[in-house]
Amino acid sequence: MRILEHRALRGPNYYSRYKTIYMRLAIDELEERPSDKVPGIADKLEKLMPSIHDHRCSVGEPGGFLKRLRAGTWAGHLVEHLSIELQNLVGFSVGYGKAIDSYDPGIYNVVYRYRDEATGLAAGEAAVEIAQKLYDGEDVDLGPTIDRLKEVRDANALGPSTGSIVNAAKARSIPAYNLTEGTSYTQLGHGVKQRRFQATVTDSSGIIGHSIADDKQWTKQILDNAGVPVPRGQICYSFEEAKSAADWIGWPVVTKPLSGNHGRGVTTGITSIDDLKSGYEAAHARHETVLVERYIKGEDHRILVIGGKLVAAARRRPAHVTGDGTNTIQQLIDIENSDPRRGVGHENLLTQIHVDEQTHRMLEQVGYTLDTVLPEGEVAYLKSTANLSTGGTATDLTDDVHPEVRFTMERVARLVGLDIIGIDLLAENLVLPLDQQSAGVVEVNAGPGFRMHMAPTHGTPRPVGEHVVDMLFPDPTSNGRIPITAITGTNGKTTTTRLTTHILRQAGHSVGMGCTGTVEIDNHVILRGDYSGPGAAQAVLQEPTVEHAVLEVARGGIMRRGLGFDESDVGVLLNIASDHLGERDIHTLDELARCKTVVVDSVKKEGGYCVLNADDPLVMEHGTYWARGEIIYFTMDPDNPELTEHLSDHRMVLSVKNGKIVLLKGQVTVDIVDVNDVPIAFEGHALFNVQNAMAAAGAAIGHGVEIDDVRAGLLTFHPTPAQMPGRTNYFEADGVKCLIDYGHNVPALEALESLVRGLATKRRIGVATAPGNRRDDDLRALGGQLASMCDRLYVYETDARGRETGETAKLIHSGATDADSSVQVETIMSEQEAVAKAIAEAEEGDFLLLLVDDIEGTTERLKGRSFPTQAEIAHR
Repeated sequence: MRILEHRALRGPNYYSRYKTIYMRLAIDELEERPSDKVPGIADKLEKLMPSIHDHRCSVGEPGGFLKRLRAGTWAGHLVEHLSIELQNLVGFSVGYGKAIDSYDPGIYNVVYRYRDEATGLAAGEAAVEIAQKLYDGEDVDLGPTIDRLKEVRDANALGPSTGSIVNAAKARSIPAYNLTEGTSYTQLGHGVKQRRFQATVTDSSGIIGHSIADDKQWTKQILDNAGVPVPRGQICYSFEEAKSAADWIGWPVVTKPLSGNHGRGVTTGITSIDDLKSGYEAAHARHETVLVERYIKGEDHRILVIGGKLVAAARRRPAHVTGDGTNTIQQLIDIENSDPRRGVGHENLLTQIHVDEQTHRMLEQVGYTLDTVLPEGEVAYLKSTANLSTGGTATDLTDDVHPEVRFTMERVARLVGLDIIGIDLLAENLVLPLDQQSAGVVEVNAGPGFRMHMAPTHGTPRPVGEHVVDMLFPDPTSNGRIPITAITGTNGKTTTTRLTTHILRQAGHSVGMGCTGTVEIDNHVILRGDYSGPGAAQAVLQEPTVEHAVLEVARGGIMRRGLGFDESDVGVLLNIASDHLGERDIHTLDELARCKTVVVDSVKKEGGYCVLNADDPLVMEHGTYWARGEIIYFTMDPDNPELTEHLSDHRMVLSVKNGKIVLLKGQVTVDIVDVNDVPIAFEGHALFNVQNAMAAAGAAIGHGVEIDDVRAGLLTFHPTPAQMPGRTNYFEADGVKCLIDYGHNVPALEALESLVRGLATKRRIGVATAPGNRRDDDLRALGGQLASMCDRLYVYETDARGRETGETAKLIHSGATDADSSVQVETIMSEQEAVAKAIAEAEEGDFLLLLVDDIEGTTERLKGRSFPTQAEIAHR
């Protein structure tokens, strides 16, 4: 077996509404060996992976897949189920998958759901290896595979704190995106409603507060001045100063680096010069300035304040072991580290206990070594600080916090100026006010870890991630999303996308748009290229000023990566016609229709709208079936019999009536605009743009835009390179009419033909091409359509897409001459040369149809060109 393609689809796609992994798998000679021809394969699989019995498959009951395997199925189906179950075995609950045979014998399209992209891809690769071994009768050792997948999982997993916030956001349907690979920098929500955070530092965390928290002496000064108890202390720049400070403060003391976190370099309970020297050196290794403080006798507590409110409190105890009278301290450490909750760093709820110099010093102070057998019930502390990152434990005490302690801790957060703050409080307990016991705030932390509160070693877990999300999105009804319009179809996508954007901007919204050509933020181009795929969604939805997103969605993006969002508010399906057939296993119009309907299938059910072309039979058949939300149809026929029931239910239809674009709803007709006043309609000659105008109006109405604003948008959108680059851009110079367009398929040119014939009065000179990834018959048909529209045709070539150079142009050329031998056809491989020759040949009264890729260059060339008049021609 061979994996030919393997990638993650990051949103709704051709195969599923969920995020899925796509694998194109060649099973080669196994096409002739279904599983019933492999003795014992089902029994071996069930023994290897007992949980596979839960897979119901199409049988619909536990053990269903094993039944299929015994009855006979293909290797691609086995790979699908293995890919799913391997993810389940490493902690990701997934269940969806399918294996579909392709048009190529022995090649299957395998798709399966994933939670973590890297783990999902790795599971697919492992599944192929295991399946091959099962078919070959080889033994399979699942252990190393599971270990490898866990390593991938852990390397890509969010940390506990970040994960708690992301999970809480998802529970409120707030989308979450990792913004930079390898970090926890995360965006919640879209556009203008987004909030960002890194670990537990939010976009509202003040830089001054962060700086205060990072400087322990600065923190103490602020809190001490405000009457908050803090330990007496002194900044030291040498060991001699540290000794003097200890004598002045009074023993025992604590040494710590002036700036630091996770308890690194902190030594507590120092009672001797030797220990002071060791503590000073440990702190100095972390920071050139060392803080010496009075040691406060009491328990170590971490108080978490979010949004000014105390939400969690925990008592932390340093890493320790409790004797059983049998095992040595080292053996007790090993037993403790075998707890599955303990991992490396912050990967798990608890951290492994590592023996280091501090551990030996702590044991020496009480006369122990690692070989000491600790008496039953006796506790040996192994670290001087209680940080979880060094193996400490936590007990939740949130419900025990005295109101005065709560007030003081919330006041500390306000004094320092942090929206999320971890306060380290040494106190005998939390049930008494601080002034009635030995207590003091020893430091505060910006970006505190949440592990000890989410899953304390003892006590009640606290939903601290929820508190962060509630702080960032205080409106409980908000999901942080902005309205999204997704527009697809075979032709007209870019025009409709740009027009919809224009209408929304006219209505006063800041709009982010992605289409073929550019990504634009509020009419400013920020990216150039083909952005009719998920890359545009990523760019637009991450922009902090965007209030509305309008996204052109092409079939290529859907098939390669899926949509770049999980759902939209308005989905527009313009038309479904033959184009790009034969690519990515899309060979029929029905298959193309399913691809296009992904856009309307992803519209949200409640409050969403689908705008559908009622004049297109495939749109009516497939679009209506898959559409979610409420449907708004558009049609050139106001008496369309297929819409009678729709109108009788008081639903909306856009149509043309008495020369006007109108909105129909039940018996009510609302005039929007005269067709002849819509610039892109060319006084009704461009019927396809009348349809595009209705589609854009429907999308705007779905968003609640007022009719007056829709009208204003339609009246002020012109077929110029500034507003519609490369889409029916019309020029007239010296009596020569010029039309620049991007039409590269037969349906697009058929729609354009009426406009060409309506504008042209003399010779029609065309320049055209098409990408080489069309089928031969499609390219010949394109040539034939061009021949029906032009008297003189120049064919060029820019994008061979896998064909031999010149092959695409030759097919278009032959299609044109076969269709009409009277048409003059010439192949000029360079687009620039073909355009230059057509311009040079044009005379007063001629019509230039330029179907080009270089829109800007051709436009500039036309602007600088002076065409000969009839008098000049006669003079020649």
